[in-house]
Parts: sequence; C-alpha cells; structure tokens
Amino acid sequence: MRCYTTFISGLLDITDNLVQNEVVPPISVQRYDEDDPYLVVAADKGTATFSDLANSISEKYGFWLGDAFASGGSNGYDHKKMGITARGAWESVKRQFKEIGIDCQTTDFTAVGVGDMAGDVFGNGMLLSKHIRLVAAFNHMHIFIDPTPDSATSFEERQRMFNLPRSSWEDYNKELISKGGGIFNRSAKSIPLNMDIRKALGIEGNVKSLAPTDLISAILKAPVDLLWNGGIGTYVKSESESHADVGDSGNNSLRVNGNELRCKMVGEGGNLGLTQKGRIEFAQAGGLVSTDAIDNSAGVDSSDHEVNIKILLNRVVENGDMTEKQRNKLLAEMTDEVGKLVLNHNLGQSHALSLVNSQAAERLADHWRLIVSLVRDGRLNREIEFLPTDAQIKKRMSKGNGLTRPEISVLLAYSKIKLSEQLVADGIGEDADLMDQIQTYFPTQLAKKFTKDMATHPLAQEIVAGHVTNNIGNRMGPTFSTYVQEETSASALNLVRAYSAAEEIFGIPALWSAINELDFKVENSVLNKVLIRIQSLLERATLWLLRNTREVLSIQKLIEAYKPGVEVIGKNIQAILTQPSQEHLSALSSKLSDTGIPSELSDKISALHYLFYGLDIIRVASNTEKDVMDVSQTYFALEMDLDLHWLRHSVSELTANDMWQRKAKAGLGDEIDNSLRTLTQEVIQSNSDINNVEQRLSQWNELNADSIHHYQATFGEIKTESELTLAMISVAIRELRNLI
Repeated sequence: MRCYTTFISGLLDITDNLVQNEVVPPISVQRYDEDDPYLVVAADKGTATFSDLANSISEKYGFWLGDAFASGGSNGYDHKKMGITARGAWESVKRQFKEIGIDCQTTDFTAVGVGDMAGDVFGNGMLLSKHIRLVAAFNHMHIFIDPTPDSATSFEERQRMFNLPRSSWEDYNKELISKGGGIFNRSAKSIPLNMDIRKALGIEGNVKSLAPTDLISAILKAPVDLLWNGGIGTYVKSESESHADVGDSGNNSLRVNGNELRCKMVGEGGNLGLTQKGRIEFAQAGGLVSTDAIDNSAGVDSSDHEVNIKILLNRVVENGDMTEKQRNKLLAEMTDEVGKLVLNHNLGQSHALSLVNSQAAERLADHWRLIVSLVRDGRLNREIEFLPTDAQIKKRMSKGNGLTRPEISVLLAYSKIKLSEQLVADGIGEDADLMDQIQTYFPTQLAKKFTKDMATHPLAQEIVAGHVTNNIGNRMGPTFSTYVQEETSASALNLVRAYSAAEEIFGIPALWSAINELDFKVENSVLNKVLIRIQSLLERATLWLLRNTREVLSIQKLIEAYKPGVEVIGKNIQAILTQPSQEHLSALSSKLSDTGIPSELSDKISALHYLFYGLDIIRVASNTEKDVMDVSQTYFALEMDLDLHWLRHSVSELTANDMWQRKAKAGLGDEIDNSLRTLTQEVIQSNSDINNVEQRLSQWNELNADSIHHYQATFGEIKTESELTLAMISVAIRELRNLI
C-alpha cells in the first residue's frame, strides 16, 4: 500500500491540474508536451481494492477529478457486483453462437474454462446462461472435471459457490459431479483418467493418467462449444510462435496452439489468454474469436462512464445544487442503466464484426486499403498488430480468403480511434446537432435533470466524439469512414453530419430495431444480408449528400430538406413506380417474406432500393418548383422509356473482385443516376406548361426523336449480347449522356 501511495503521488506530482477551468501546470516541472490534465486510475488485478486510497490521494492534492480519479471505489461502480466485464464478453459469445444458429440463453451447450467461481470474470460469466454445461475448468490450484454435467443442477451449484465470501473448486459439492468426474490438485504428480474423462475431453487411446499440465492442455483442446477465459495467463499461441515469444513462462508446459483448439468459439473475459497470432490461427481453422480488447471492453467502458458522470455531478455539488449524499444515492440508482449503456456498445461491436466477417473475402481490398491508409498516417504498425503484409494479402486474394475476425477487430479499433480524434480536431463541439447526442451517452436521469450542465462538461467534446464514433463504427464497420473521406475529401465532421442525416432521412433506426427483433425467428445469414443492404444504402446516401450539398452541412437542415419527400415517395411507392419496377419491388419483397421476415417489414426493406433515388427526385423538385409526386412519376417513367431499369440491374450484376472494380462499378451507377436526374429536370423544364406525365414525355420524345432513336438502336444491340462487359455498359452510358 505504501508503494502504491508513492506511485500515485508521483503521477500527480507531474500532472497538470484544472483550477476554475484553467490548466495549472505542476510546480517545478519542465513540460515538453501540451496541456493535459486528464489522468484517471482504472482498477485492475492487484489494485482493485485501492480505488478509495487513490481517490483520497487525489483529494489531498486538490486534483480536479476528486473521487472521479479512480473508478470502482466506495461510491463507484463495482465491476464484480455489476459483473460488467463478463456481461460484455458474453455479448460477444451470444453473437458468435447466433452465427452457428444457437440461442445460448435457451439451448444447452458445452464449455470449458479458465478460472473459478470466486473470480470476477469467470464467476460472473458462468452464471450468464442457465444452459451452460461446464465440462472442465482449472485455476492455479485445482482442476475441475464434470464429464456429463446437468445444466440446471450445475448452475445452481455455481451460483452457491459464487455467493460464498471466497471459494475454490474444492467447495464444489462432489455429489453433484457426473460419473467419472472429480476435483484434482494441480500439485499432484499425475491424475488418473477414466473412460468418462477421456470421452468428455476427446482424449484418444486408453491413456490411464496424465500429469496436471498435460490434462490442462487436454482441457484447452476439448471438443466443446465454448472456451471461456476468465483467468490470468496466456494459454494459446500460434504454431509459429515459441513459448519465449509469449512471455508467460509459468504456463509454458500447458500452453497449446490455436490450430489445436477444437472448441467452436472463444470468449475472452480475461486479458491475454491468447496471443494475437494464436487467435488468427484459430480463426483460420474455422473458430470464432474476436480479441480480448473487444470482448472485455465493458470494464473500461463502465469506468469511463463513471468518471464522466462524476465529473458532471461533482460540478453540480460544487454549485450547491446537490449534496454529496444525494450524488452518491443517484450514482447507485443509475447502476443498471449504466450497465445497459455499456453493454449496448459490446453488442454493437460484436454484431459489426459478424457482418464484416461474413463478407471478409470480398472486402479484402477495402481492408487492405484501410491498412495502407492507417500506416501512411502513422497510426498503425502492421508488425506490432500482426496484420498481413502486402504480399500475404495478395496471397489471400488468390485463394479467395479475407482477413480473420481478430484482424478485423484490430482494424475496427484503429478506425474508431482515427475518427474520434479527427472529430475532436474538426471541432465537433461547435455542432449543436451532434452535441445534443451527449444526452444519449449519459443515463436518462441525468439527461432529464442536468442537460445544461452537460453542455459545459470539460470533456463534452471528447465524449460526443467517442459516442458518435462508436455508433458509426458499430453500424458501418471499420472501412466506412476512411473510404468515404478518401472518395469525397470530406472532413470527418462533414462525414458524420451526412451519415447522421441519412439515417434519419430513410428511417433506418426503426428498421434496425425491427430486424434485431427477428433473431432466431429468421436465419442469421438472411438478417446479415439485409443489414448489409442497409449499410450499402447508407454509404451511397452519405456519399450523395456530401457530393451534392454545396452549402454548409447541417444535419437538421438536410433532414428537413429530404425526409418529408422520401416519406411521400415511400407512402406512394406503388403509384409512382412503372409496371416493371412494381414487379421488381414485389419480387424483392416476396423473396424476403419467404425467409420469415414479416411482410410489412419486407416491403420497407425492399423499398429502400427505390427510396435512394428520392434524393435525386427531391433535388429536381426543388430546382423545378414541382411537387415530389409529379417529379417522381416523371423520373420513373423516363427510367422505363430509356430502359434504365435494365441498365441499372446490369451494372449491379457486374463482378467487382477488387477495390478498383468496385469503384468503377459504383462510378457507372453514379453516371446513370446523374444522367437520369439531369434528363428528368430537362424534360420537366422544357415542358413546364404540361402537367400530364405521359404528354410531357411524348413531347420530349418528339423533340429528340433522332437522338432517342440512335440511343435505342445502340441499346438494342447491347441487349442481344449473352454476356455484358464493362466496355458495353460504358458505351450504353455514353449514349445516355448524349441525350442530355
């Protein structure tokens, strides 16, 4: 404790302070960096009980954070009581089970683990489903084996042990252990094996006994559904790594390779249970695993929320609007909601990884581009993060392989860090629409009572930047923000403005909620495809808004300009579309309905394909001072007359095996859209006195008969070809442009 006091005091001796919102440098310290008064202490193994001590030192120094300096103290959020780290990792586990079609909250599954019920992460984790059949586990003292456990009985026993002041595997009621199992000391020279243990752990041959270290290795390699890491130490490396590379000599004798794991997935509640190369090797063999930074991020997230809440409320206390006792009572009341806010992040990022992982091979070029961009910016060291070299990426491309989930996890983290830092640099704090989102970061009780105080929070800008970044990254994946910025040269702030507006314009949040309600009612692969379709719409819409908005971007103004018109088109879609498009829309909707998606939701998802064109339609309506319905009918009638429905479909069917083909394909689609928008405006303006759509088009056809005849002749030739090429479609688009 004396050493810890000295350590914390030493940190505060050289840290800037805030006094009445002004930075005060430490006395007699030569600073070579910029002002930075933000220093917090996170509880970790060995120091989890020292939070109150750290806060007392903070208060003695008059440090501006007070008892927000160290999280998890007497008046903070106790991670073990909340079970927050384990609960966050369990969101990853649940998502990975969904990928193989299992609801682990209603269906029994097998597991092995590292830890014991007295441990925060292991203990809480093994109580998060009543359907866990824990076959084996180990800690530093004992090995627990229950070859054929009963899920209900074993759950109750684990619950009893967890509630003990302290417990070890020796406290487990041995009468409840299934035939052949037992609790064994790791200090034993050898442990006898029977047929039940060999079968449960997949040990081949008639092995009579194993040394404890060998038995633990067998547990790690057991053919179960889940390996749950809730302990301390590194137990899995890659075949290419030596034990010396791992740097955990105490576990050398029992450590296994990633390609030796026979579980279906790994949940990393603890840190460093696997090396990154070990994860990649396991993932390449078909296993489901993210990274420890992804899985157990809820603990850090909870601490962040606690610190930011205390900073907010401490100022309220200082102003005399609340007593410290009232503050502490409010903190306790908000515990459950803080937990939900944190878990939403875990749920979102694990879902994002699943979506990206499902299209990893086809998006490898995009991931490569992101890696190169991050390296070029000096943000990423590929070697340190064990990301593949250019040559290795080319090799994967040739084999049709993509990045693994652990590698994508790294890219997701780096892309979030980049966007968040850019938003702060761009001055996100000056955007009132985005700063309003600070209310969704904090629990509702605070949002209701202390909205004005939130605006003056010392970290308000950083909080909103991180919150917005999390939401976008968890919805759109790691490549979205960098791709859009490179395509448009937009600032990070304008990117976020356009994206946020697009979400609201097309009513996407309601769609996401409805889709999430369909888990285990509709196949996960189907829902993934639907969500990827929505991602595609949002990407296109974000690009469109950035490219077509000349005035200063404002989220609210964009929503006001486009949302009403899009809603009109959506409500009248069948009346607006031509017969071929109506049939296409009905076919899309029927196909989704056949998968089990409710018909009303299928209609809304299918309509997104056409609602996107509403952006062009609304722009024309504004330019021509015509109503949206009139312009819509002209737009889609012209699309049919010029056979552009076929051309658009042909472009969508083009293969795009690399980044440049994808860019070319997107460019062709944009050319068609831009041409049709321009032609629609010309048709309306050249016949402004005609309100009937058919008469308007007939008049335009007469005025441009020769050009249209040539266009149709060229199209006729192209359509007779059995296989369309990029060159043919380029010619068709050139002829379309010639009509303008």
